[in-house]
Amino acid sequence: MRVLLSVTSIMVTSVVPAIAAAVATAALGVVLVGAGGAAAQGYPTRPITLVVPFPPGGSTDVIGRILAERLKAPLGQPVIIENVGGAGGVIGVGRVARAAPDGYTIDIGQWDTHVANGAIYPLTYDLVKDFEPIVAISSNPYMMLARKGMPGEDLKGLIAWLKANPDRATQASPTAGSQVAGAYFQSLTGTRLQIVPYRGAAPAMQDLVASQIDLLFVQPAVALPQVRGGAIKAYAVTGPNRLAVAPEIPSVDDAGLPGLHVLGWYGLFAPKGTARDIIARLNTAVAEALADPTIRARLADLGQEIYPRDRQTPEALLAFQKAEIEKWWPIIKASNIKAE
Repeated sequence: MRVLLSVTSIMVTSVVPAIAAAVATAALGVVLVGAGGAAAQGYPTRPITLVVPFPPGGSTDVIGRILAERLKAPLGQPVIIENVGGAGGVIGVGRVARAAPDGYTIDIGQWDTHVANGAIYPLTYDLVKDFEPIVAISSNPYMMLARKGMPGEDLKGLIAWLKANPDRATQASPTAGSQVAGAYFQSLTGTRLQIVPYRGAAPAMQDLVASQIDLLFVQPAVALPQVRGGAIKAYAVTGPNRLAVAPEIPSVDDAGLPGLHVLGWYGLFAPKGTARDIIARLNTAVAEALADPTIRARLADLGQEIYPRDRQTPEALLAFQKAEIEKWWPIIKASNIKAE
């Protein structure tokens, strides 16, 4: 500075204000970074709300509650579940998109809510631009289920009956994933089903058990207890391989319908603008929970395959979500799947 002040008055008048402005800008940046860092260092200082965008009892709710219980230890604060159902998860996810980006309101999303819904519903938020990915949790195929008295002892028998009885069978549609799987099934088999919308997987499962609905594509977390209890039929899982926890249920490839592959997944998301340090804090806490043998066993028992640590990063989840959108949006739109 002394060297600059010793030169001509023209340089003094032009350079000094520029230096002052640069110093002020840098100081402001330090203040902002310092404030964000301080907030992250003390985070969390109060309970965190984990929004489940479906009613209680569904797969997203079950997995969310398992994680919420375990996260209290690494975070030092309780994680409170808030069920905000409706419109296939659109309402609950929208609640998080509008929340303050302070790390105290996050959501457990899935393939339906953070991929498919963007091609089905007229959203008021952007699934990529309005959220900060936190961590990828797990994945699983869907299960193709039927009421106990449904004709067809196996998948081939069911398809034969459906072809002979077009538009007679009803399929519950609690989520975008269920709807997409059902549309894909009809396309591959040349069958026609009546689609009945539901607010969530739990009420759809209740009606399936009560034989008020014929068919349901749903994730294993909500289906396996009823299948094991003999209350409903399980024809196949919508993946190339059988579930390790239920090897008696064939894959669609084994059951005679190769290619009907629809896989669901779960992840945590925060509002856009949430500090990176807070995202990192949450990511580390969830990774610790997912490494816990007890949690791994509980999720595995629900048919979940936990992602390896290198796929649990925010960057990996964002890249995966973008790839899923690029893959599935054209398929969904070409199938003319609409909100029910």
